[in-house]
Amino acid sequence: MHLLKRTVYDAIVVGTGMSGGWAMKELCEKGLNTLVLERGRMVRHITDYVTEHKNSWELPHRGRVPPAVVRSDYQVQSKTYVFSEATRHFFMRDSDHPYVQQEPYTWIQADVVGGRSLMWARQSYRWSPMDFEANLRDGHGVDWPIRYADIAPWYDYIERSIGVSGQAEGLPQLPDGIFQPPMEMNAVEKRLKARVEATFPERTVTIGRTATLTRALNGRAACHYCGPCERGCSTSSYYSTVSVALPAAQATGNLTLRPRSLVCRVLYDAGTGRATSVEAIDLSTDERRTYSARMVFLCASSMNTARIMLLSRCPDFPDGIANSSGTLGRYLMDHHYHVGANAVFEGFEDRYYRGNRPNGIYVPRFRNISPETVREDFVRGYGFQGSASRSGWNRRLRGFGAKLKHALRTPGQWTMGLGAFGETLPRYDNYCELDPEVTDRWGLPVLRFHVTRDDNDRAMRRDMMATAAEMLHAAGAASVTPYDTWQDAPGLGNHEMGAARMGRNPETSVLNGWNQCHDVRNLFVTDGACMTSSACQNPSLTYLALTARACDYAVRQLADGQL
Repeated sequence: MHLLKRTVYDAIVVGTGMSGGWAMKELCEKGLNTLVLERGRMVRHITDYVTEHKNSWELPHRGRVPPAVVRSDYQVQSKTYVFSEATRHFFMRDSDHPYVQQEPYTWIQADVVGGRSLMWARQSYRWSPMDFEANLRDGHGVDWPIRYADIAPWYDYIERSIGVSGQAEGLPQLPDGIFQPPMEMNAVEKRLKARVEATFPERTVTIGRTATLTRALNGRAACHYCGPCERGCSTSSYYSTVSVALPAAQATGNLTLRPRSLVCRVLYDAGTGRATSVEAIDLSTDERRTYSARMVFLCASSMNTARIMLLSRCPDFPDGIANSSGTLGRYLMDHHYHVGANAVFEGFEDRYYRGNRPNGIYVPRFRNISPETVREDFVRGYGFQGSASRSGWNRRLRGFGAKLKHALRTPGQWTMGLGAFGETLPRYDNYCELDPEVTDRWGLPVLRFHVTRDDNDRAMRRDMMATAAEMLHAAGAASVTPYDTWQDAPGLGNHEMGAARMGRNPETSVLNGWNQCHDVRNLFVTDGACMTSSACQNPSLTYLALTARACDYAVRQLADGQL
């Protein structure tokens, strides 16, 4: 990484999260002098994981953020499960990046180099052939301009590069990948697997596929189950931009990284039909600067990318750069979340597990995958993630003194939860736009969200809750409690997608099959904004594969003089 030297770069990458981090690595390794602009502050690997191994009693408020601080700065960010006193320093203060909720929408945002790659849950699943064909098959949304065969080699490349542990299952709806050895299920999870698969032959219970090493890889150590991972990983056992992609990019000598740079627009030259530069605000000085490049990759996260593009208005694109289709900001999607069931498992008092396994179990989609599994009340499908565990010394017990201390030496009862992630459909009336009145402190219009659920969502959630409960009952669980926190706003799944979708037709989509803007050939989008549908699997592995593929294409186009 070096100081700003060049006036014109080969490439500019906006954002350093899952997609931006991989884009900068790929472009730098392919020999391009690359400027990376990141809104958040710098985080140095190991050095800045300041709470990584701290116990709760070593934190000023025992791990809880004081309610007054939450009310003033983190009412939105605090809704995500990884927010705590030990991770607060990674998150955006709500007041620093406001937005308007026409309907309730939870927008979780990081404020650091590496973005949410530092805090993600690392679940890494391939999408299947049926996922890339779903829109064409049932008529919801536009057809993907690519198929599984187009991206499969890039899944291979990413899995080899980042390291994904998992178990091959041979399922058409969840293609196998290139896996490191799987982590082990605990005793209760094994019980669930045996009983569910015997009772419901169409359902599979497998260990999660996670971007966490079980064998050393390229100088990165295998996970030793210390956790909690969202504080940073000094052994680089899980993939993040900061631990893997950034060092690789720095090693090339081609990287210029500027943290605390808020990109506010992309500049366009009507004469050449190309993006020429980006304008960014230096958050340390409030100075506006313009940086020029031969091509631009927007990877700022779905809605931030949409905002940048909507702000990039010019005579040729009065509604935002590359928006001749009028679809920019439209078709927002996020997975269903906070629906499933919890239960207690009696027995197994002589069984425990080793360490803090950074993974759980996964039940791949089993609805609407064959004629026998078709539902009449909803289209698409869902999967489950979950785990079983025993409460430890920090559980609440009555008593005091030696008797209490002695009781806490024995682990508590076994409990297990199954939580669903379900596919939402691409809908034109789920969108974000620039608010006509509200601006941020730099005078830029903020985003206003219009995102709701529909009848397909409601029917799917009813089925999710019912099937979670029936699987726990089948496993012999007690006190099975289904739940659906329907009042939780969309967005909390942290898998926001859409807003600049890929498609075959420039009249109905923003990007082509190479993540390249139909209207502006040297402008690429490879974060969640590019997604044409949402499937039900965690999307990060697909973002990485699409990014690697787009970078390879862009560099070849640049060499051929096409950009």
